[in-house]
Amino acid sequence: MNALAIGWDRTVLELKMYFREKEAVFFSFAFPILMLSMFAVIFGDQFGKGDAADAGVNAARFFLPGMVAAGVMLTSFQSMALSVAVERDDGTLKRLRSTPMPPAAYFLGKVGLVASTSLAQFVLLIAIAKVAFGVQLPTSAASWATFVWVFLLGVACGTVLGVAYSSLASSSRSVGATVIAPTLILQFISGVYFAFTDLPDWLKQVASVFPLKWIAQGMRSVFFPDDWQTQEMAGSWEHGRTALVLGAWLVAGLVICARTFRWTKRGTT
Repeated sequence: MNALAIGWDRTVLELKMYFREKEAVFFSFAFPILMLSMFAVIFGDQFGKGDAADAGVNAARFFLPGMVAAGVMLTSFQSMALSVAVERDDGTLKRLRSTPMPPAAYFLGKVGLVASTSLAQFVLLIAIAKVAFGVQLPTSAASWATFVWVFLLGVACGTVLGVAYSSLASSSRSVGATVIAPTLILQFISGVYFAFTDLPDWLKQVASVFPLKWIAQGMRSVFFPDDWQTQEMAGSWEHGRTALVLGAWLVAGLVICARTFRWTKRGTT
């Protein structure tokens, strides 16, 4: 109970520190919301007729699953990888480790931060999509149940992988390039900014190795008409494989964290 209470206090503190960092708020929290709004305005006319219009899919609805998936990745993986690496480099982790605070409380605070920001970001995304662009949201309980487990698995997977990935950075000066570059590449090849069907087959195979592709596909199964699943690589939403891949990455991330996490930067004790 002591660890839980301190973890709650850490969550509140983490949220305060997070929203004081304007760059972090923009590039992880606000970025998907801005991109959805821009794409909806820029490509709105292209969805005004044809099969997409007949199915009730406007530009905002078309890009919404990708922006939700990107938001999960940015608020979990990118946010954790950057913040933990910086805290390790500037000595924050070393000082925290020397206090009576249970180590679990630190990680509970990070989990609370990711859960809070991811959920708030999603609420804003669907509110803007619905109110500003008239997106038809799912009405069935099954669709929202799918969203819940894809969202939770995606957030958990991104969080542990972000903490694990933070150990790759040699210093806080290099962590930006180390984290942001692969994150951006994955967004382009995982069906976030482009239709996944438009990518070359070999690039689809590469994207299928990583979690973001499966988070985006899971979100498409929630927000797209059910008959659009024929456009996926396997001709279906592949919910079972989505859960399997995300679960495997979650377990792998936990194992890597247990083996590689350090409270001090390299070369120090």
